[in-house]
Amino acid sequence: MKHSKKLIMRVIAAIVTVSSIYIFAPWQAAIYYFAPLPLTVEQQVNDTVNHGLDGIIVYVQKGEQKANFYASGWHNRDKKIPADPKALFKIGSIGKLYNAAAVAKLVAKGSLSLDNTLADYLPSLLGRIEYADQITLLMMLQHRSGIPNYTDHNDFSWSERSIGGDNNLNLVLDSSADFKPDSDYSYSNTNYLLLGKIMTKVLGYDNRQFISNEILAPLSLKRTFFSIKDIDLQDLMSGYYVGYNNDFKELNQGYIATAEDVGIFLRALNDGRLFTDAEQEIYASIYKYEHTGWVLGYYSIARYHKNIDTVVIQFVNTVGDNTLTLTDVVYDRIIQILNKLDETK
Repeated sequence: MKHSKKLIMRVIAAIVTVSSIYIFAPWQAAIYYFAPLPLTVEQQVNDTVNHGLDGIIVYVQKGEQKANFYASGWHNRDKKIPADPKALFKIGSIGKLYNAAAVAKLVAKGSLSLDNTLADYLPSLLGRIEYADQITLLMMLQHRSGIPNYTDHNDFSWSERSIGGDNNLNLVLDSSADFKPDSDYSYSNTNYLLLGKIMTKVLGYDNRQFISNEILAPLSLKRTFFSIKDIDLQDLMSGYYVGYNNDFKELNQGYIATAEDVGIFLRALNDGRLFTDAEQEIYASIYKYEHTGWVLGYYSIARYHKNIDTVVIQFVNTVGDNTLTLTDVVYDRIIQILNKLDETK
């Protein structure tokens, strides 16, 4: 009965995934989804670069076991430097998990309140952001604020602008809200830009220092950074967009980390080791425990799979065209392989 239930759940998951492939992706992605699975994750990772992706890094860590690292393709395509599983990578919106965890800690300390409004913390935005006196911290955390997403603005360019900063906030000031607060959901990077500003104001120092002190240091995450200014660019995997020869590594696009650092953080986030009991209760009420990240040249996936007690992080340094769907298919195939290996034990 237990195996039957597992099989049913996997069939349902396959139907959902394949349906999305048929609707949004070319036929070759669907064909690849149904292709015979290799026996190992290593074989899958090595095969991935045969389908138009420049480079891939995969981190797999099960239970209390030692992590396994996989890489294939190019760390730097032009210089023919092979992919390195310990390389730095731009993790994009995976960084929101770190920010949400920091907010949970500050709420537990009494420094922030989830019920206070944007105007309570940043009164200068009253009249500049619609409903600023009604939008709570919780709404911003959960993307239910209605504040427009600055990366959707016509004047925002992924290839010309850094992530975050007042220059991007200015793009949405004095704009109409997408909807009334808490009446709908719409993913908005502006929410987390503002949360960062609120944390910094309440702390009296840069919120990134708080994240370093309260999250990175306790977990010994020494290969997680907030900016390309903090790293040696040679350690950063190159990022590419289909149809362009450019290497987008020099764009400042937020959080940077190794797959191992992300994996350690995600394990701690999910098993509660990152939090006190009070902080854990707060975090569980405000945000999710997994994320994907997309910036120009980089796509990342960070998930914990409870049924096999395994953290799987995947980095791919090619975006554009239909690579997003292909990358998702590759990740799903890796999870299928891990499930099969788990069933045989």
